[in-house]
Amino acid sequence: MPKAAAAAVTEPAAKSPKEPKIVAPFSAGDFVVYPAHGVGKVTSIESQLIGGQKVELFVISFERDRMTLRVPIRKVENSGLRKLSTRKVMETALTTLKGRARVKRAMWSRRAQEYEAKINSGDPVSIAEVVRDLHRGASQPEQSYSERQIYEQALERLAHEVAAVEKIKPEAATAKLEKLLNAA
Repeated sequence: MPKAAAAAVTEPAAKSPKEPKIVAPFSAGDFVVYPAHGVGKVTSIESQLIGGQKVELFVISFERDRMTLRVPIRKVENSGLRKLSTRKVMETALTTLKGRARVKRAMWSRRAQEYEAKINSGDPVSIAEVVRDLHRGASQPEQSYSERQIYEQALERLAHEVAAVEKIKPEAATAKLEKLLNAA
């Protein structure tokens, strides 16, 4: 009897049925938004052998940062990778820019963390709130270095998505956003 038990342990496990093929939500040439890096372009979909497993990957190029990112297709939902916003969502974000700044009375370090979280969420309306809240008009006092850095990061992220949605250059999108901010 012990031989039979030993044989059962050494036999290879039964092969599981093939896993269903995952349908890729993007294709090569699509513009996508990765929350931590902004707008990128899917250059290809490739397979790689990683740790003995075949993994399907989106290869995303971020021209502005001269960076290439590979995201496993299975991890798209968890990573926050998404398609470009619709025009309606971008209109909501632009309307947010026209609103009144809502600066909390918390310490700067706490507000900075909240602003960074909003920027890294990838949500254009949240990013627009950061741009609106940190924008300084000509008559307002100067910003600190860290405020300016966060403002510029948010403005750049929003401008690149506006540019991709409206099919214009990022510089033209930045000018459009600044015009809206100055008019408010």
